[in-house]
Amino acid sequence: MTERRAESGFPLQPVYRTEDLPKDLADRLGEPGEFPYTRGVYPTMYTRRPWTMRQYAGFGTAAESNERYHQLLAAGTHGLSVAFDLPTQMGYDSDDPVAHGEVGKVGVAIDSIDDMRRLFDGIPLAEVTTSMTINAPAAILLLLYQLVAEEQGVPGDKLGGTIQNDVLKEYIARGTYIFPPKPSLRLVADTFAYCRAEIPRWNTISISGYHMAEAGATPVQEIAFTLANGVDYVRAALAAGLAVDDFAPRLSFFFVARTTLLEEVGKFRAARRMWARLMREEFGAKDPKSWMLRFHTQTAGVQLTAQQPEANLIRVAVQALGAVLGGTQSLHTNAYDEAIALPSEKAARLALRTQQVLAHETDLTAIVDPFAGSYAVETLTDRIEHEATELMARVFEHGSSVDAIEAGFQKREIEASAYRVAQEIDAGDRVVVGVNRYRLAEEEPYQPLRVDPAIEAAQVQRLAKLRAERDAPAVEQALSRLRQAAAGTPNVLYPLREALRLRASVGEVCHSLREVWGRYQPVERF
Repeated sequence: MTERRAESGFPLQPVYRTEDLPKDLADRLGEPGEFPYTRGVYPTMYTRRPWTMRQYAGFGTAAESNERYHQLLAAGTHGLSVAFDLPTQMGYDSDDPVAHGEVGKVGVAIDSIDDMRRLFDGIPLAEVTTSMTINAPAAILLLLYQLVAEEQGVPGDKLGGTIQNDVLKEYIARGTYIFPPKPSLRLVADTFAYCRAEIPRWNTISISGYHMAEAGATPVQEIAFTLANGVDYVRAALAAGLAVDDFAPRLSFFFVARTTLLEEVGKFRAARRMWARLMREEFGAKDPKSWMLRFHTQTAGVQLTAQQPEANLIRVAVQALGAVLGGTQSLHTNAYDEAIALPSEKAARLALRTQQVLAHETDLTAIVDPFAGSYAVETLTDRIEHEATELMARVFEHGSSVDAIEAGFQKREIEASAYRVAQEIDAGDRVVVGVNRYRLAEEEPYQPLRVDPAIEAAQVQRLAKLRAERDAPAVEQALSRLRQAAAGTPNVLYPLREALRLRASVGEVCHSLREVWGRYQPVERF
């Protein structure tokens, strides 16, 4: 019999028995809602209400994305999740030469407060929670959201949602960074302090393993590198003078859910246990909310195929099942046609319906942590925790996660895993239905959703109009105050908010910060 191995590389046993379980299983498990949270962060989990169904969407102009948000809310989604285009993610305006050809392509283009108003037109921000997948300029987009909410009459203490704000994984796996690591960490710490004072219900960071997993990280690598980044964010906040229990309860995480369901369930349970111990034992947090690893999950886009795309419906359902069995707090299910183009309206609705069937037509919401005590899942949870703890130790042999990033450690490890998987697929040792087995002689035609290239010209015109209408001297004075704050030690979010209120653009405020902090230039190490 050919040996089966987990995604993380260790061998899988055909049968697990009592002797395979950890000897201190009761201590490792605890009760749901109690330290070390292996069984979930809340005592009742889904038995009183299901997870938040949060569909990720954004494309083209703010008006087009606004229309999709209204469709999703009407279909029963609980919260919004905003995708931004690459120029916005990297701090460039739509009329910047480097933005040409990318405006509105992989998300919505947001250049100023005017666009943010259009994006949330008719959406009551006091009644929905919004997640924004934005990292290097996360503080900027959060402030724009707050300003628009204030125009609706919604104060900061009534706003709920999350900004990803996890720039460290950008240096490891994704690349949409702007500033070098140290000023980037300062901006994150300033955001923690600002939100505690101004937007206390906001989750100030979503420390992300998802993008590392999409780049090829195994489940063990995903949680080891993610939690190591989390440690660096905590250290940065402490160094800025914040008390751990003042910010740790608003930390959140973001993971992938693959089709290897049992290993994924073990991964989520292991991650909760590891973070609880880190926060209580290493950082001395006293508030139980500081020990909780609360996380959002997205199904694995990298596992979707352009060949026979309807098969992705099954993949997504299995992935979503793993996330729910693992105890996620919110979930995005990918659309079946995402490997081809932006999701169509029908595909986005079917993705949401997948979650609704799981929540309302199964018994998943009747029992908390139904796999607890399973020989296989408990053994996998323990093995993943052990392997991830050892890998975290290798990260910190460099000094910190940032030091390991600058040495290229995480990037090399992930690339090696991605190469191994590619070799297995090419050799046929890893089956991908429709790609290297069960193929069709001819694929059925499919008409994908396309973004109109004319939106770039429209965005450029809107920016020209904005610059002609606004109080240019006031904007320049506000940008000057922002540069002064960035060069010193004050919290930069306050002058940043004032510049944005005066209709400074995203690119202008990012450029002002680049003038002071510089731009990150990666160094390849072989």
